[in-house]
Amino acid sequence: MIFEGLKQKSSAKQAIYRNTLATFDTLRTVSQELVVELSRRITPVDSTVIIEYRPVNEMEFHIRFSGDLLVFVMHSNIVTFPDDYGPMDTKYVEEDFRRRFFGHIMAYNFMADSIKYQRLNDPGYLVGRLLINIDNHYFLEGVQQLELPDNDMSDNAVTPDGLKLFVESAMVAAVNNDLIAPPLNDIQKISVKQKLENQQVSRGSKVGFSFSNEQRHPSIDGLIY
Repeated sequence: MIFEGLKQKSSAKQAIYRNTLATFDTLRTVSQELVVELSRRITPVDSTVIIEYRPVNEMEFHIRFSGDLLVFVMHSNIVTFPDDYGPMDTKYVEEDFRRRFFGHIMAYNFMADSIKYQRLNDPGYLVGRLLINIDNHYFLEGVQQLELPDNDMSDNAVTPDGLKLFVESAMVAAVNNDLIAPPLNDIQKISVKQKLENQQVSRGSKVGFSFSNEQRHPSIDGLIY
């Protein structure tokens, strides 16, 4: 009995991982296509506006635009949640214990210059999290700026169009999250360490997003842009 339980759960988690990886690959593809489409449309209007896609590794890629950087990261582990969280108390999840487990993909917003100048103390902000289950359905969580529709995981099959909408919404939320300059009193002094680390004296910070669940931010590889 113990063996069967372990086998079922392990098999389910492996299937969810494969679903999540396939979703991330599709997300990568639609992001590349979106970057090409937006670049084609914006270049005749203003050739100085650069929109670009940057691969990092199998589980991470970036989109840079208008001084912003979106970092998409797939987590390698399968997770679950308390019974009162998100989709957990729905009939859909209760019908199959395997639906209690999820792969997850996060989208973070950084200032592009934070990576370019390796300003290690600059914050990034979680824009959205995509949960993928055994049925290859998704549950999307995000900041209020995403203006997400009501989530019904039983109906939300992963599709390229749905993933494209997620990327577009994340880009809009990032652009609308304005940069705020620090007060004068906060920038009157700078340490030698800050100077050596290219910490700009007057660097600003984003306003930040309103999000229902506080998340920890994973570190990312620094790329030269």
